[in-house]
Amino acid sequence: MELIQVKKLSQWKQIYKLYRSAFPKYERKPFYLIWLKHKKGCADVWTIGSGNEFAGLAITMNSGDMVLLDYFAVCEEKRGNGLGGRALRELQDHYKGKRFFLEIESVYDKAENISERKRRKSFYLSNGMTEMKVMANVFGTAMELLGHGCEVSFSDYRSVYCNVYGEWAAKNLAELTYPSADENDG
Repeated sequence: MELIQVKKLSQWKQIYKLYRSAFPKYERKPFYLIWLKHKKGCADVWTIGSGNEFAGLAITMNSGDMVLLDYFAVCEEKRGNGLGGRALRELQDHYKGKRFFLEIESVYDKAENISERKRRKSFYLSNGMTEMKVMANVFGTAMELLGHGCEVSFSDYRSVYCNVYGEWAAKNLAELTYPSADENDG
C-alpha cells in the first residue's frame, strides 16, 4: 500500500470518478475548487495505491498547523482487507506534528443511514482517531470532529474553511451542541 500525491491526469480522472460515487452530492464540493486549492498548495490530493492499482483517495485541507482530512475513500472492491486503516495511519504519520482531524456525519442525528454512520465512526476510532466533542452544521449536515492526538475548537475548524475556501464557505458552518453523556449512545 502506498500514498501518492496526484500528478498524472489519469489519476485525477480516477479520483474524480471515486469522489462522485463515494460521497453524496450534498457533501461534495465542486471538484474544480479542490483541484484549484491543490494547485495553490492549500489542499493535498492523494491516491491510495495497492500494488500498481488505484485503490482510493484522500483529500486534505491545510491551514497553518491544522490538516482536515476532508475526503477519504477506498474503492468498494478494495474494502475489507485493512487497506483503509493502513492508508489512514500513513496519513497520520505524514502529518505528524500537525493537528490532524476529520469530520464525519453525526451518529447522533436521526438518519436513514445511521448504521453506516456508526460503522464509519467505529472504523476511525479503531484506527487512532478520538472524539473531540465538537459538532457542526456543515452546509446543512450535522458533523462530528475526530482528531488524532490533538484538540481543535469549533473556531479553529471554522478558520480552516475560511483560510482554504474563503469566508463564503465558513459562513455555512454553525456550531452545534455535542450530546451530553446521558444523551450519548453512539
